Amino acid sequence: MLKHRAAGDSVSWLIVTRGHMPQWSADVLGNKEAEIETVAAAYEFEKVFRFDFPTTLLDTISQAEIITSLSRVVAAARPDTIYLNHAADVHSDHRIVFHSVMSAVKPFNSGRHGVKRILTYETLSSTEAAPPDHAHTFLPTVFSDITNFIERKLDIMSLYTSETQPYPLPRANESIRALARFRGAAIGVEYAEALMLIRDLV
Repeated sequence: MLKHRAAGDSVSWLIVTRGHMPQWSADVLGNKEAEIETVAAAYEFEKVFRFDFPTTLLDTISQAEIITSLSRVVAAARPDTIYLNHAADVHSDHRIVFHSVMSAVKPFNSGRHGVKRILTYETLSSTEAAPPDHAHTFLPTVFSDITNFIERKLDIMSLYTSETQPYPLPRANESIRALARFRGAAIGVEYAEALMLIRDLV
């Protein structure tokens, strides 16, 4: 996202779920909302779209309702590229969001919704934690050199105080840096992000 912003691209953020009580206390929920505002400002998103679907409970919501909500955001934002969580993440919400987005932006409707490219990304503690499944494994096909942005990325991740973890857990800054260094080695740069191309209409 930082690389897109540096290039002058317009970037929006969609948050599909929202924390809820009693799973989290009012204080924790308030802190999470403050974190979202701080992170959105740090990335300088043009717009932040919010849904109120309950976190970890998307499987209790009608998929048609989720798809309809997603379609409205796509119509409002008109993105040419969508970055999306991977289809096989261990987190059930991630899987539902992936399949709902794919339904909302079918390729034969690209003239209407404008989406040309869809890429999935790695979510530490969700993508690598998924059980082995050869048909749905995250297989990176696109690499982005983020050497010039890694320090700022880590600074912004540190703003997520409710989501960061101590080393050596997956969402520790040291772990994020290690993954970026490993992905960078694949393309001969210091740091990179790996993505999986789902669709590219040319």
